[in-house]
Amino acid sequence: MTPGQGIVGAQEIRRLSPMPYLFEAVTVILIIVALVDLIPRQDHEIQHMPKVVWALLIILIPVVGVVLWFVIGRQYRAPQQYRTTRDPHETSAPMPHPASNRVKTTEEELADLDREIEFYEKQAKLKRLQSEVDGAPDEQTT
Repeated sequence: MTPGQGIVGAQEIRRLSPMPYLFEAVTVILIIVALVDLIPRQDHEIQHMPKVVWALLIILIPVVGVVLWFVIGRQYRAPQQYRTTRDPHETSAPMPHPASNRVKTTEEELADLDREIEFYEKQAKLKRLQSEVDGAPDEQTT
């Protein structure tokens, strides 16, 4: 066999295969995602090691460091409830304190809903009475 002919060598297979590049690209993306998640966190949101040690672990041992960061390193936040913008003149029921992360029972939720319904019914009654007072003719002038 001549040097240009013959069985395809292992180096040619590696050169033609996109798998090593794909693995490297996924690793780089994972490192970037983990670092973007790590860097803006406050110290109290990071568990077990300081932020600098986590960053070095993620960079120096990429796959293991990234997996460890997402499994044990970060403290997951409770989902936040966002309040929609409302008319500043509108009177509304007081919103619960956002720091209360305790899960309510079904009975507590129903009681809260009953109080909210009662509040809005009273507000509607107040508006109706106010419109009656404003719209009624003065009885002393007749």
